[in-house]
Amino acid sequence: MSQAATPALRPVSTTESAALAQRVKDEMRHAWQGYKQYAWGHDALSPLSKKPRDWYAHSLLMTPVDALDTLVIMGLKTEADEARELIATQLSFDQDMEVQNFEITIRLLGGLISAYQLTGDDRLLAKADDLGRRLLPVFESPTGLPYTHVNLRTGKVSGKVSNPAETGTLVLEFGMLSKLTGKPVYFDKAKRALVETYQRASKDGLVGSAIDVETGKWVNTDAHIGGGIDSYYEYLYKCYRLFGDAECKAMWDHSIAGVNKSLADKRDGALWYGHADMNTGRRTATQYGALDAFMPALLALGGDVPRATALQESGLRMWRVAGVEPEALDYARMKITSPGYALRPEIIESAYYLNHYTGDARYRAMGREFFEAFVRYCRTDAGYAALKDVRTKVQEDSMESFVFAETFKYFYLLFAPKEALDFDAVTFNTEAHPLRLPAAH
Repeated sequence: MSQAATPALRPVSTTESAALAQRVKDEMRHAWQGYKQYAWGHDALSPLSKKPRDWYAHSLLMTPVDALDTLVIMGLKTEADEARELIATQLSFDQDMEVQNFEITIRLLGGLISAYQLTGDDRLLAKADDLGRRLLPVFESPTGLPYTHVNLRTGKVSGKVSNPAETGTLVLEFGMLSKLTGKPVYFDKAKRALVETYQRASKDGLVGSAIDVETGKWVNTDAHIGGGIDSYYEYLYKCYRLFGDAECKAMWDHSIAGVNKSLADKRDGALWYGHADMNTGRRTATQYGALDAFMPALLALGGDVPRATALQESGLRMWRVAGVEPEALDYARMKITSPGYALRPEIIESAYYLNHYTGDARYRAMGREFFEAFVRYCRTDAGYAALKDVRTKVQEDSMESFVFAETFKYFYLLFAPKEALDFDAVTFNTEAHPLRLPAAH
């Protein structure tokens, strides 16, 4: 593909890579200390106002749970120990409040299981089991597709219009919980939800943007790989990778062929993935964005490195439009359509995977460009702030827990030596929590 418009990336030496890994670690500690100083015991820190923020009526320690495995992997022992003690002694799911099943599953259930596997602290597994049990009522719909919300204490469910990401991104976390607790119900319910989602796909394996979990009918037939769908495709392959599940592999093979047929889009020699109607395959939008940028990682994981490398080059072009990637871009016009930057990790995740699979120094060089912009524009004296607009670089008072779970982790793993984490021994959930089988106690 044509790269004439892409300025050269300066190579990163082994020495510089080690220094970058240390810088990432220092910035992770900086953000963690801001959380500890201003928001300890709460879900998140608002980094500009320096005030705590909770998702619901009671804190579920979103940031500590999301951060714990990253702290362990980076060797930040003091910080990891304080996070672990806070979680083990203060986190309670016995709360009379409604929560979103999907976010709670990928952040908290995934985070607790991964942290348990890395630390061996049985208290973390007990918390995960308690949470899993409280989430199970979501699956009690006529189709087996999960409702979006559940009350943690009463089990009352709500939210009958969902999307493939929310119905199909549960099997890694619930499946691991089954393996670790010996309770098949977790895997069975989550796997059924994934299969039920797939069974409603088009003949080419495409899924739409919204589905009614009670009737199984599509409410919106817009197909794409962005938010609301993205991790459904990811979990089809990762279910096979983590559990050796042949049915998931067959569903993945069919689905990715349809995605590549109907959503992949070549423009001026560059590869993008856009939007199309799930039933007709007709192109409906030329939009790609920060969430879509996970796709090179997934393509590489699934064995399609050539397509992954081409798509990552497009991601780099998207980043360079304003010096930080926007939430969404019209790639036909190379115009930003949604200008925010939420500190998202996906483009870094893809650089990490491609560095692993190709060994090409280009991906560390890309990562350095991303990291330097991330620090330059988003760092605050209390942590890291999202950007309201990547064109003006005006900051927003938000530091989501995924910055700790994913963004810092993928930056670190990209620059650190391979021994920092055995890529082939783990499967990352969509929140970058590494999971391993055999499920070692």
